[in-house]
Amino acid sequence: MVKILLFIPFLSLSYILLLAIWGSFAPSLLITNLNYSIAGYAHMYSRMEEVKQTKNVDILFLGASFAYRGFDPRIFKAYGYKTFNLGSSNQTPVQTKILLERYLNGLNPKLIVYEVSPRTFTYDGVESALDLIANDKIDGTTLKMALTINNIRIYNTLLFGYCRQLLNKTENLKPSMVRGLDRYISGGYVTRILLTYNSGFEKYPESRWVPLQVQIDSFEGILNMIRKKRIKFCLVQSPVTRVEHNLYRADHARIEAYFSGKTTNYLNFNTFLELDDSLHFLDNHHLNQNGVEIFNRELIRQIPNLQP
Repeated sequence: MVKILLFIPFLSLSYILLLAIWGSFAPSLLITNLNYSIAGYAHMYSRMEEVKQTKNVDILFLGASFAYRGFDPRIFKAYGYKTFNLGSSNQTPVQTKILLERYLNGLNPKLIVYEVSPRTFTYDGVESALDLIANDKIDGTTLKMALTINNIRIYNTLLFGYCRQLLNKTENLKPSMVRGLDRYISGGYVTRILLTYNSGFEKYPESRWVPLQVQIDSFEGILNMIRKKRIKFCLVQSPVTRVEHNLYRADHARIEAYFSGKTTNYLNFNTFLELDDSLHFLDNHHLNQNGVEIFNRELIRQIPNLQP
């Protein structure tokens, strides 16, 4: 029994060492249970580096790619608003809560605009968790997130990332502001060269909206955190194409009731902002720059009408 107890620390250390070596040198195709992608296409690393230097904004944007591709700080700056976009790829409420715990006090926003795409409440959060582990600091909240989601890829990536953090492997990393078709814009926004969407060939069967309880619980925690700070907030559904909007057609009323029941400041732009699928979108659910400009200016027009 004593030998077994002594062997456990040795086995754990050997596993961590093997993980560090395997993750550093093995071809990516062979690494199925470790996904460490730093400074990737969505520019999360640049966003996390910038947020640490940003203080006292007028508006903070939260959410998934609908947010970081949908709220352009340059447009809001033209109207006198200092903003920061804390969105990330497939960000679920689990990750939103962690980001707020880390950066809300420093950003000290007067208004929070939270993009609440119904899709994100159905995700397990694995992809967004991996993104956060690779591109932000690893601390106790990261471990708590890993335990909440309970996925082997997250555990392995967390151990690998923590080893890199201890060795300062990301020190002096200077990622390019342009990756493929995307460009990072100061303030957390990612813009893509102007593309238009051909909706004629895409058909999706209707689904039912079944949010995961862990995401609902995290969302409630986020709202409680914001209310305790006495920060005005607005829940927003960004404009999407007809294909995307009709995904949960059978549950539209239930979705509307859920979000509108959380605040009087709930704006579903799909119900009153008419955009053209072929002119204002780059794919089935993301706005192109033309669509972003129309959407952002309409949101700016709505801001004075928000309740305290």
